Amino acid sequence: MTAGRGRILNREQVRSIDRIAIQEYGIPGIVLMENAGNNAATLMLDRTVMVEAGVAFDDIQRVVILCGAGNNGGDGFVIARHLANRNHWDIITVLVGDSQRLSEDCRVNHDICSKMGLPIESDAPPIDGSDLIVDAILGTGFSGNVREPAASIIDTVNASRCAGVVAIDVPSGLDCDTGESGNVAIRANLTITFAANKIGFRQPAAIAHIGRVHVADIGAPRAIIDRVRHATG
Repeated sequence: MTAGRGRILNREQVRSIDRIAIQEYGIPGIVLMENAGNNAATLMLDRTVMVEAGVAFDDIQRVVILCGAGNNGGDGFVIARHLANRNHWDIITVLVGDSQRLSEDCRVNHDICSKMGLPIESDAPPIDGSDLIVDAILGTGFSGNVREPAASIIDTVNASRCAGVVAIDVPSGLDCDTGESGNVAIRANLTITFAANKIGFRQPAAIAHIGRVHVADIGAPRAIIDRVRHATG
């Protein structure tokens, strides 16, 4: 789960890793997504990891997973599937975005969750009364200000008194390159980031948002990560 811990990536390097893995190594994007979500779910089921991040693990019963319309949301739907299959937690997914604008891989995992009978909400996310919130709204491609309805949902999450918040890849609203937030950003207990740490996480402004950071593998060969880092300095 800690592959890439000593490596630091920026936004363009993350994109390059995905592109090389897909185009040159023939690893379908949906396989990378499956690996990411599966490994993130494994970390979330590790009591030690969660408690060290300040999450009241033993109080968790209901988990709300907030999924955007892009690939970060697809990761969230994968996590929902694996948590539902491997744990007794009550899993509720929330689609934050337009259902007609899902990325291709996000759509696949959204539809699988639907066929599994997992609740997929779109209005009035049931944040109050949830024990654990998983933020999979916006990923490393984000910069600028968060639009509605995501901005209001993030505000509600930050004001909630749940057992913990886990951000997937990067807290929504945080720029992974600068570590700065615009109008609003998730404040997480734990950030499960993929392939390697993000350069913005080292900035003081990010500290209040990222919490404890764990790196999860996506199945991209390590040689790709090293190649991209060396190519861009």
